[in-house]
Amino acid sequence: MRKTYFISDLHLSEEHPKITQAFFNFLSQHINADVDALYILGDFFEVWIGDDEQSPLAIEVANKLNAVSQVGVKVFFIHGNRDFLLGTRYAKQAGFELLPEQQVIDLYGASTVILHGDEMCTQDIAYQKFRKKSRGWWWPRLILSLPLSVRRNIARNGRAKSKAKQMNQTTDILDVTQSAVIAMFEQNQVEHMIHGHTHRPDVHHYKHNNKTLTRTVLGDWYSQGSYLVVNEHGEHTLVKDAPA
Repeated sequence: MRKTYFISDLHLSEEHPKITQAFFNFLSQHINADVDALYILGDFFEVWIGDDEQSPLAIEVANKLNAVSQVGVKVFFIHGNRDFLLGTRYAKQAGFELLPEQQVIDLYGASTVILHGDEMCTQDIAYQKFRKKSRGWWWPRLILSLPLSVRRNIARNGRAKSKAKQMNQTTDILDVTQSAVIAMFEQNQVEHMIHGHTHRPDVHHYKHNNKTLTRTVLGDWYSQGSYLVVNEHGEHTLVKDAPA
C-alpha cells in the first residue's frame, strides 16, 4: 500500500545522539519502496548556521537522506524557525527538494496545506517581528557573510536567550491562534492542514462556513518519535510516542 510520511521538530544536534539514531531507525523501519514521499516540516536541526558548516552530523544525515531518495522516495523540506538558513547547497547534498513556507499538496485526493506553523503563533509579537526580519532578503545574507566562528557564537547566544524567554512565557503565547489557523485555511482554500512547531501532537477539527476543517499537529522528538503516515486510501495515523 502506498504511503506518505510527515515529520517535524527533530532538533537534531551533536548533543542528542539518541535522537539522531532514532531518526535513522525511523528511516530504516518505515521508509521503503512502498513510500511515495517523506516531508520534513522544519526544525529538523536544532540550529543551522549555513551550508558551509559541514559537521559530521550534517554529512551523515545528508548521506542517509540521499540514500532514501536514491531508492525512489521523494524527500521534501520546509524551513522551520531553527533551520531557515538551510540552503540549496545542502538540499542538493542531501537529495531533497526545498519547498516554500506554505505548500499545498494533493495528498491522495485531499488538497492539504503543509507548513512549519510558527507563522500562526501570532500572540508572540516579538518573535513575529524577528521572523519577518529573518525571512527577508538582507538579514540572511548578512548573517551568512560572517565567519563560521562568529555565526556559531550568535547561534549559541540565540539559543540561550530563546530558552530563557520560553521559561517566562505562558504556553498559550507559544501556541497557534485560531484566527491565524482559519486564515491559513482560507488563504490556501483547503480543508486539511499539517504542521509542527508547537510540540503538541494532536488532531483538531473546526466547523467553518459549513465545512469541517482538520488540522494535524506533529510532535517533537525530544523524548519520543512522532510522525504522521497517510496511506493511499486517505487514512491518517498520527503516532505521538514511537520509541526514540
